[in-house]
Amino acid sequence: MTGTLVLAGTPIGDLGDAPPRLARELAEADIVAAEDTRRLRRLARELGVRVGGRVVSYFEGNEAARTPELADELARGARVLLVTDAGMPSVSDPGYRLVVAAVEREARVTAVPGPSAVLTALAVSGLPVDRFCFEGFPPRKAGERAARLAEAAGERRTLVYFESPHRLADSLAAMAGAFGGDRPAAVCRELTKTYEEVRRGPLSELAAWAGEAEVRGEITVVVAGAASAGPRPDAAELARRVAEGEAAGLHRKEAIAEVARAAGVPKREVFDAVVAARARD
Repeated sequence: MTGTLVLAGTPIGDLGDAPPRLARELAEADIVAAEDTRRLRRLARELGVRVGGRVVSYFEGNEAARTPELADELARGARVLLVTDAGMPSVSDPGYRLVVAAVEREARVTAVPGPSAVLTALAVSGLPVDRFCFEGFPPRKAGERAARLAEAAGERRTLVYFESPHRLADSLAAMAGAFGGDRPAAVCRELTKTYEEVRRGPLSELAAWAGEAEVRGEITVVVAGAASAGPRPDAAELARRVAEGEAAGLHRKEAIAEVARAAGVPKREVFDAVVAARARD
């Protein structure tokens, strides 16, 4: 008989948010795969539970190598519990590879629902929650980040991003350039923790704040989706958007393609607008 893979949500801040089933799973699992074994031990102590099975590390650095080992254990009938540092495994955390491997071995895959920074930030942001999409971490390199944000510029659903403190200001500035400085957004910091903070406002204001403040902690950014399609942009506006894309690190051809896609116009029209603008200059 094949075993069971259990994906368990863990607190994103307040340990009192641990799901009640988590303690039972920690006590009964044959193997507990943890992103950080020290944090796992601390969590178990707080919950007053003794981890009953073998504890192994499962993090970004060894995920690819350890997945086959755990999949073999599932094939032999083991109950494997996967926990990450905070939130739900596989959501910008290790886990996806193991889920795929478990499905391939025809093992049962289930979950212990728990806290989620994505849903918590979305709920407190004050932005529309009826439709949303999770975009993970923006790319670190400026050009790649600009390209990714340009792809999302016309997205009508609310957007949710993770970001690190030292890249927050640059990412918010890039979002303001791609989405417009007046696009409503919320920066959610240290959710459920002692110094929880939710700062709401236009992207341009949030970018300025992040550039001046010493922002720390775990950060989730929520951005309103694009408004209904407005008037078709004229040639000058198309050329301006291409120039912004180039300034953000895109090659001209890439910038033209992204502007054309976001504006819903042919690339040739955008190219002609750029040529005309450069002729005037």
